Amino acid sequence: MDIQNLIDSIAHDVAPYLAQGRPADYIPALAQESPQQFAMAVATLDGGLYATGLADKRFSIQSISKAFMLAHTLQRHGEALWQRVGKEPSGNPFNSLVQLEYEHGIPRNPFINAGALVVTDIAISEFGDSSSALRSLLREESGEPAIDFDYVIAASEAEHGHRNAALGHFMKSCNNINGGVDQLLAHYFRACSIRMNVRELARAGLFLANHGASPVSGQQRLSRSQAKQINAIMLTCGTYDAAGEFAYRVGLPCKSGVGGGILAILPGKMSIAVWSPGLDARGNSLAGLEALDRFTTRSGESVF
Repeated sequence: MDIQNLIDSIAHDVAPYLAQGRPADYIPALAQESPQQFAMAVATLDGGLYATGLADKRFSIQSISKAFMLAHTLQRHGEALWQRVGKEPSGNPFNSLVQLEYEHGIPRNPFINAGALVVTDIAISEFGDSSSALRSLLREESGEPAIDFDYVIAASEAEHGHRNAALGHFMKSCNNINGGVDQLLAHYFRACSIRMNVRELARAGLFLANHGASPVSGQQRLSRSQAKQINAIMLTCGTYDAAGEFAYRVGLPCKSGVGGGILAILPGKMSIAVWSPGLDARGNSLAGLEALDRFTTRSGESVF
């Protein structure tokens, strides 16, 4: 497979879709991004790294950080994590309060906002400064020490993060948040604000493609079973309430973020990152989904 020619042709083919999506306008700092941008990178386990489009431009990874935070915390905390958060698709918006109340403060999965807040609460108990621990992980796994928080975006999220605060306080009332809600939200927003480009993101995801063993840092980040668990939850829960659409069209474990990025994992082979800030109605990159669909269709590579 000629990966470079493939992704170059995909970048050309998805260009008409760039005008159809809209940046996340409920976070003002993200709303400033032009939707007329696209980047894609593929990192393979044999050391290959291929990129097209604006592959050097860093963007806020937003909810993609949840996959890495889950991996880092699961490795340290172990199976006890699943006593506080479920593993099932939500079928509801990622910031739903109704579902959380109905299920007595136990989030349906770790990738909706409530679930990510619980994982962050556990991470604070394990690492202290959970957002800095995540930043260190991403620096090591991408091989890029300059990766950092975007404090402007973090502040913008905090200013407009009333629903996340409501989720945190409700779970606190249900005894599923141990620490202070204000501290929890600060760590959560900082983690979501981290900026990476598609090359860095694809390299950082390789340990998920390599059954938990990092070919970049040389560390065993997860057990083989834990890597399987995270990839499974990415497939079923990683793209908000569009996981079925992604499974049908892309056929890979994916984690998206409202910054326009998507990380996709092909276990045993590669990690793929796409970015285009124009989102569809469900909060996923519109051109990113089109690109990943074309990649797996033309290459014949998927988990199915």
